[in-house]
Amino acid sequence: MKEIRIIPCLDVKDGRVVKGVRFENLRDARDPVEAAETYCHEGADELAFLDIAATVENRGTRLEWVKKVAEKITIPFTVGGGIRNIEDIKALLDLGVDKVSINTAAVRNPDFIRKAAKEFGHDKLVVAIDGKKNPIESKLPRLEVVVKSGAESTGMELVNWAKRVEELGAGEILLTSKDTDGTKEGYDLEMTKTVAETVKIPVIASGGAGKLEHLYEAVTIGKASAVLAASIFHFREISIPQAKRYLKQQGIAIKV
Repeated sequence: MKEIRIIPCLDVKDGRVVKGVRFENLRDARDPVEAAETYCHEGADELAFLDIAATVENRGTRLEWVKKVAEKITIPFTVGGGIRNIEDIKALLDLGVDKVSINTAAVRNPDFIRKAAKEFGHDKLVVAIDGKKNPIESKLPRLEVVVKSGAESTGMELVNWAKRVEELGAGEILLTSKDTDGTKEGYDLEMTKTVAETVKIPVIASGGAGKLEHLYEAVTIGKASAVLAASIFHFREISIPQAKRYLKQQGIAIKV
């Protein structure tokens, strides 16, 4: 079994780490540099940094925020939010970012995935997919892709999009359920498992972690290759060492 990665996520807005529920009602969590240093020292396997207002505000990623974090950490670092073209990716990689995560721009122009993978390599490219569930009577896809921080429906079937993302050259998928995000009621295991069993590239489970058991379920039931969480780490409900100890005790292979 491959080692499961634990990835704290910094959702950044106005220079602060924030966290909401279902992408709304954001509240201040902590300073991004302080948080990044803490997670690095605690043994996080990777760190994700998402400039969550960039696409909504129709701007690029705030490079000054990224630079401050990149200078302080020694673990792999993924950045997303407002990445719209090859030049944006290059600017981030030049700052020391290990991987970039694209979402809305990929939906708008799927060929962007192919071009980015060709230019920088699959291992540098994460495609983030935000999804929601629709009732059967809606006549919309059961699992639908949403963009612009979940504010805009696309009508796209999520699993088909995941397959296409893989075919175009994504190295991994960051899958977030809008329905469970910030609820602390657990990941959307149906959505995670369906995507993970459809594609061959790693799937990072995101949205809904509230207790240690949820991390275990994302791996064992959801078939995720990595678990991403925010609230439980930011508000010190669970620490990285605690999460690693628990998963190891459950027989999950993790990085020590």
